[in-house]
Amino acid sequence: MELIDFILHVDQHLLEFVRDYGTWIYAILFLIIFVETGLVVMPLLPGDSLLFAAGAIAATGAMDPVLLSILLFIAAVMGDSLNYQVGRYIGPRVFNMNLRFIKRDHLLKTQSFFEKHGGKTIIFARFLPIIRTFAPFIAGVSHMHYPRFLMFNVLGGAAWILSFIWLGFFFGNLPIIKDNFTYVIFAIIGISMLPAVLEMLRQYWPATKHKTKN
Repeated sequence: MELIDFILHVDQHLLEFVRDYGTWIYAILFLIIFVETGLVVMPLLPGDSLLFAAGAIAATGAMDPVLLSILLFIAAVMGDSLNYQVGRYIGPRVFNMNLRFIKRDHLLKTQSFFEKHGGKTIIFARFLPIIRTFAPFIAGVSHMHYPRFLMFNVLGGAAWILSFIWLGFFFGNLPIIKDNFTYVIFAIIGISMLPAVLEMLRQYWPATKHKTKN
């Protein structure tokens, strides 16, 4: 429940962190982004909404948006790189292990997404909750050539961090958005989840049609 409250009211919680911890807010945000992208057991941490809210708060002067962008970009790239290395060394054995914090379905869906889109998955996945956490791990399991992975990692990390921070910076404090920030968070989460939902419907629809014909 605390995690859900943090996600839905991320702007309020970040403001509290800024007041309570001052410049340590940079380290806190760095750690959140690093953990979300670097540890496969933490796929539900806020990402898109956190970046948007951080950008909006930076626009008030509470944080330096350029420093914030640089630090969180480094965190995102380092996180994916760590996740890749973990996947590379643990390997396919994870698919056959019954681990409490790693759902096999998430691994299989991410693997399917990876097989369909190839290296571009590392970029696309940045904008997809849960898949964002598992994509670099699957790239490591698949022994994707690391220089190629790193290229997509850097491009995806830059696109993800810069787009949401600066969207928040320029638009997060508009009255209509500021007064309805919870609904904006819902919209961000919904839009982020839309590709995964459409993919599930695409897989379900042919199976339904096949059963109907039979």
